[in-house]
Amino acid sequence: MLSIAVKSNKKLEIAQISKPELKENSVIVKVHVSGLCGSDLPRIFDEGAHFYPIVLGHEFAGEVVEVGSNVSSLRVGDRIACAPLVPCGQCVQCNEGRYSLCKEYSFIGSRAQGGNAEYVEVPEQCCFLLDPTVSSIQGAFFEPLTVSLHPILMAGGVEGKDVTVVGVGTIGLLAVQAAKAMGAATVTAVDICDQKLSKAKTLGADYCFNSLDKDICEQISFACFAGHEQLILETAGSPASVKQCLNIASPRATVALIGTLHHDLTLSHREFGQILRKELTLFGSWMNYSAPYPGKEWEVARELFSSNLIDTESLLDGVYEPTEFIRRVESLDGNSPDGKVLLKWS
Repeated sequence: MLSIAVKSNKKLEIAQISKPELKENSVIVKVHVSGLCGSDLPRIFDEGAHFYPIVLGHEFAGEVVEVGSNVSSLRVGDRIACAPLVPCGQCVQCNEGRYSLCKEYSFIGSRAQGGNAEYVEVPEQCCFLLDPTVSSIQGAFFEPLTVSLHPILMAGGVEGKDVTVVGVGTIGLLAVQAAKAMGAATVTAVDICDQKLSKAKTLGADYCFNSLDKDICEQISFACFAGHEQLILETAGSPASVKQCLNIASPRATVALIGTLHHDLTLSHREFGQILRKELTLFGSWMNYSAPYPGKEWEVARELFSSNLIDTESLLDGVYEPTEFIRRVESLDGNSPDGKVLLKWS
């Protein structure tokens, strides 16, 4: 079968590999669409893969074509989105339903061969059934959408809250839509790019602010917020954006840190003092799972997509055949695209 293999650092190619073997507790999925995640970029361009050659791809949807002898919940023809984490199921964290914190996990598209191939072997528990009304392209967005839903659920939801999303890339724009659909009193988008802010506005943000503006804190303080509890979702993953969250937070606000930092974060005593003086609550959000596996995040995602409350078309960079996909990824040279890059198998 064909695959997109990262043969070595910065080297992608279409490779003929063996079709995966069916196991008794897994299925073989014919991949329809697979997405490029920001976490894939270091694996391609910065020697960040666990091994080479590797087939990446953990944001994908497809159709079950073979079913293992011990599989009971799936049948040939079922369409699924992949929940790529494969927890050990034995450790304290797994027993508590905190699968994201499992230390002995595997991960499809990172520690195991992924969905950038015509076929992939997927454990039964990692197959999330798609409703007939949900397209395969939407299915490829389930994993990133649940990344934004995980901290929302950790914070007790967004209903009646003033939600601020700092960083409106793909995850941030999904968070904007999810917060709006789940009953936030207001949704505010903050970014350094006016084009992204314009898209956030189109997708439902009530207020948009460019964080390069020197008076952004004053602008936000005078905005017509509902004045309810504030939840800030940091999705940009930069030291500056984390500091921005502290600056714009209202007293007793909750700040969810979602974006992964690739540079050191240093806080001055005045910046740290804001956490104390405002009595802020900060917490980290890692991956997107809860009990029962894969979790409520995935059920909420299904409800949002089935109710047509999430726009994915506006989030696309493009849908590419294999050769074009390689060209597009290589053109990024390690930089994040403005939209989701999808691989489609004919």
